Amino acid sequence: MQFRYKGFEQDQNIRSYRFDGVAPGEINRQFVVAVDVALLLKHRIGVQEGPSLCLRKLSENGLPVAEQALTNDDLLAFVSARSLAEERKANSRRGLRRGAPRNGSSPW
Repeated sequence: MQFRYKGFEQDQNIRSYRFDGVAPGEINRQFVVAVDVALLLKHRIGVQEGPSLCLRKLSENGLPVAEQALTNDDLLAFVSARSLAEERKANSRRGLRRGAPRNGSSPW
């Protein structure tokens, strides 16, 4: 099933992201994934990342549930994965110094 982001609605501190689920030969199904904006702030996750986090939640368990929510555990997993990716990126930059000879000897 493929998902199309349809927008969001916000009621007080809960932001609900809406998606259409599209599968060949089937009628479109509607899905809603809610998240407490306070949790996004707590974990320093921008609201612009909400749709991709919701898409990950919808895609992770085979047949998605029509209404669900991003939990504290979902956001912790995202923050952990993001930190690990940033650390790997920083480590790869440290290992590739431009202009420095790899064997430590200078050709000059």
